[in-house]
Amino acid sequence: MSLTATARSIPGTLRQQVVIDGRHHLVTDEPERLGGDGSAPAPHELFPAALAACISTTLVMYARTKEWELGEVSVAVDYDNRSIPRRFEVAIELGGDLSAEQLRRLAKVAESCPVRRSVEAGIEFDETIACRGEALHAGRS
Repeated sequence: MSLTATARSIPGTLRQQVVIDGRHHLVTDEPERLGGDGSAPAPHELFPAALAACISTTLVMYARTKEWELGEVSVAVDYDNRSIPRRFEVAIELGGDLSAEQLRRLAKVAESCPVRRSVEAGIEFDETIACRGEALHAGRS
């Protein structure tokens, strides 16, 4: 399965119109201190948001299969984008009445969300850049 995201700049701004798989639309921007309007999340802010949403969704889906009542699920991700290696701190809160064994299992399930697995597996980039139809293969990294 392959996913495609396309970003198109909004002229005169640092805003980007993003389309994901041709169906979902969102906008990004940069904070005012970097020359943006601060009207939308910055692209790097979507990274911890994607991880938080992925963990929460994965937990809810798993609990449904087990018919466990999680109650309200809250996942907070603190992302240190300046540290090397990058660091995520993840705090999960569940409102349901769960046993210690259920919590242990859910902790393992949280670790298996697809966004986390992608990051842990490593990522390769294969880039091209084009100007007026003339493409340059930028290579792999």
